Amino acid sequence: MLAIRDNLVQCFSALQAHKLRASLTMLGLTMGVATLITVMTIVQGANLYVEQKIANLGTNVFQIARTPFAVTDFNIIIKALKYKKITLDDVRAVEEGCPACGDVGANAGSTSNVRVRYGSKEVTDVSFSGQTANMADIDTRAVEFGRYFTRAEADHHANVCLIGNTLVQQLFLGVDPIGKNIRVVNDELLVIGVMEKVGSVLGQDQDNFVMVPLPVFLRMQSIQTSLTINVKASKENFERAQDQAHLVLRARRHLTGKMEDDFFIGTKESYMSLWRSISSAFFAVFIMVSAISVIIGGIVIMNVMLVSVTLRRREIGVRRAMGATQRDILHQFMAESFTQCIAGGLAGITIGFLVALALRTYTPFPASVQTWVALLGVFLSSAVGLFFGIYPALRASRLDPVVALRSD
Repeated sequence: MLAIRDNLVQCFSALQAHKLRASLTMLGLTMGVATLITVMTIVQGANLYVEQKIANLGTNVFQIARTPFAVTDFNIIIKALKYKKITLDDVRAVEEGCPACGDVGANAGSTSNVRVRYGSKEVTDVSFSGQTANMADIDTRAVEFGRYFTRAEADHHANVCLIGNTLVQQLFLGVDPIGKNIRVVNDELLVIGVMEKVGSVLGQDQDNFVMVPLPVFLRMQSIQTSLTINVKASKENFERAQDQAHLVLRARRHLTGKMEDDFFIGTKESYMSLWRSISSAFFAVFIMVSAISVIIGGIVIMNVMLVSVTLRRREIGVRRAMGATQRDILHQFMAESFTQCIAGGLAGITIGFLVALALRTYTPFPASVQTWVALLGVFLSSAVGLFFGIYPALRASRLDPVVALRSD
């Protein structure tokens, strides 16, 4: 019986003698593993993207609004638009009637975008919103330059605002925006802060906005706007805070017994659950297609190796005549299959890493190949090599040496 080193020498010699055939054999598995790695990378990156960019609530923050936060049924949204609007009185009621709640704030956004002017410059389609002063402690975004507005400024309807990075670039390039006045709608607003840059989410610029104190926003809007209540609670009281806020609003809206809620409570998990329900079917299909590609690569390897066994019958006969056993022949062909699959798998993993690097470099998508995914690629390619290499190797080892020597 040959030693492992001798088997490997025989294996590499055979592969080196047929470089093109070995390369084409590995190509199918390479593409299959590369596809699988890329799909897994996109899945993980998409989950991280949704968690960071879309479901960017803190783990101990929940929201209450008239319309649902995460839903796929448009009829539910249409129905919710007929519900009573959430007002400042509702915010105060939750703040007073929810002992488990920590900070209770509110925000509202304009249904239409506005124009913002500074000097001779103008930016259109700017998002306009209002927040209570304590949203500085609830919101996950932070002020990069300047400061947040105070409760006193909000109570006195002070015309102050915070802006996003896009407005800084388009209106104040090379100029410190703090202390400058901008015109929004028909009001002059003093810029007191610049929020940290977020970037684009699903192609939508998240830094093209003006934010004012909530009373100022409600004064500037010509129609009454439904508010979104934001509640921050400790992790220990998080569930209890939701229950208490829920009871407060039901009592205020005279909802008794089995009457359904006319408001919605959303958490970070609400967004993530919706995303998982939407994405699971798509990603299952993608992974199944990738698995099919890997299996096809294995079938290609098996077919090529069967052809190789037929073409190398004389070589097998000579080796058997020189004293090689059936096990030696079996080990040689299994080693060849395993080596080709490992090489193809490593090439596929490399391509997957390059795709992740390209996505991370040229897009805001947080793609990265985790260690366990790379190990999965190695394991899968090894399993394919062993499984699809068994039959050709057995067929080679069972050749009659006399018949093999007589072949051309």
